[in-house]
Amino acid sequence: MFATRRLTATARLHHVPRASISRHFHSSPRPFVQVGDAIPDIELREGSPGNKVSLAKELKAKGIIIGVPGAFSPACSASHLPGYVNFPGLKDAGQVFVVSVNDPFVMKAWAATLDEGSKSGIRFLADPHAEFTTALDLQFDASSIFGQPRSKRYALVIEDGKVKEAHIEPDNTGVSVSTAESVLGGAHLQ
Repeated sequence: MFATRRLTATARLHHVPRASISRHFHSSPRPFVQVGDAIPDIELREGSPGNKVSLAKELKAKGIIIGVPGAFSPACSASHLPGYVNFPGLKDAGQVFVVSVNDPFVMKAWAATLDEGSKSGIRFLADPHAEFTTALDLQFDASSIFGQPRSKRYALVIEDGKVKEAHIEPDNTGVSVSTAESVLGGAHLQ
């Protein structure tokens, strides 16, 4: 009770509504993005800083969002993304986007390396300030490896602008539940 009174006093001092303060205190950690969640309407960058893309607006029907810890990183480049680029039934999945906490120039170069001529149709989007990643609650502290917070490895199956399936790697960076075979190999895309 004392903590609540102190928070209320702090809220009055800073003109913060009491309800908004209590929303930030939970007895359990906030869950990651879940089935049924809407895609956040946050602008990402495609190819250059001026080319803004909102996945909330792009994914009105069905599609997939693939989140990776870093462009050009070993697992992302050697196995995770090539699995999607080369998956035979990829076109049946709808629009497919790769999102990483990188700048748009790096994502453009990575796309050219992994998917020469954009044959797969996958679009590579930059989340330079991790805003989209944070809105999904899929960020983790990767400063020891990448120098800043990054995205957990995941794949979200989207239908009608909402998450239909969430495949989030339990160890943040492994490549098992978010592979093309795990996500696209099922009957859920029919």
